[in-house]
Amino acid sequence: MDKMTEGIISRLLKLRKKKKAKKPSFRRQEGNKYKRLKETWRRPRGRHSKLRKGKKSRGKKPSAGYSSPKAVRGLTSRGLELVYVSNVNDLKAVDPKRQEAVIRSAVGRKKRLEIAKEAENLGITVQNAYRVKVRGA
Repeated sequence: MDKMTEGIISRLLKLRKKKKAKKPSFRRQEGNKYKRLKETWRRPRGRHSKLRKGKKSRGKKPSAGYSSPKAVRGLTSRGLELVYVSNVNDLKAVDPKRQEAVIRSAVGRKKRLEIAKEAENLGITVQNAYRVKVRGA
């Protein structure tokens, strides 16, 4: 990336952080009223629903205005893309300047250690390297 795109990306990342701080938690209508209903968002479909109609007192509904800028959507807080890795050979496709590796959850301890060591040699940051522990240490 050149200087100009880096500046734009960093500005958009700051904007995303600001927007996400203002974003309300979208709660399901009457999710607090019944134990069987979870708080997670479900679209209100009732004929007389005040939330569906958009009454101010009933809370916010998700809309496109709450989404982050398209250029930084899916990037980490440092502005890097995530690349999922399941073996040592997958690390060769990772560009350390633009991308960050994430070891897949299905990978076991032994292979995880190998991937972490190889990533360190190549100068690649691994986002979930904290899960790599040596037994007895």
